[in-house]
Amino acid sequence: MLQGKRLALFDMDGVLYNSMPYHAIAWKKSMEAYGIDMTEQEAYMYEGMRGVETIKIVAGRQWKRDIPDEEAQQMYRKKSEEYAKFPTASLIEGVKEFQQFLVEMGLKVGIVTGSGQMSLINRILHDFEGLVSPDIIVTANDVSHGKPLPDPYIKGMEKGGFSPEETIVIENAPLGVQAGKAAGCFVIAVNTGPLSDEILKDSGADIVCSDMTQARNALLSQHNY
Repeated sequence: MLQGKRLALFDMDGVLYNSMPYHAIAWKKSMEAYGIDMTEQEAYMYEGMRGVETIKIVAGRQWKRDIPDEEAQQMYRKKSEEYAKFPTASLIEGVKEFQQFLVEMGLKVGIVTGSGQMSLINRILHDFEGLVSPDIIVTANDVSHGKPLPDPYIKGMEKGGFSPEETIVIENAPLGVQAGKAAGCFVIAVNTGPLSDEILKDSGADIVCSDMTQARNALLSQHNY
């Protein structure tokens, strides 16, 4: 499975950091302020999509009208304010060890996130120094269309100069899995949230694992075989 692979692209929320429980609550509270019913479960289903696009779908569905960019951006700022009230999210257990394994196997490690906050990117560069390649980081500011479209992962491969056949995507969300598969990559889903494995499988994941250690072992066993 690792034969010919030269790049591993990691999502951020729920993959690098255990931040999704905070995001789910922030989405629910911020949308309630606008009279919109958005469950925490929905937050996991829309995870990976750019925030403004999520608002256009959720608010547009309930308000039965198109949401202009400016209005959606204002609403997303409210969500960001709610998220900022939470403590700093911890690292997902085993993710640094998994990245170290990939680097030792000769792969470069990049990040593809729907976030556009530079403070988060700076934290990644600090927390994963020596593992993540600084020149292979894709944020919401790098693409016009986010997940589940393939654009973010295509951009990540372009930044590194790699092809889909050379790339592994590590995701935790249905839309992220769909984006990785649409980009032509091999996708590992690490189920760190409340969604069922079946949802991730149905989204197209090649492998679904319960944690980073299982993901590492799956790749290692295939490599040794």
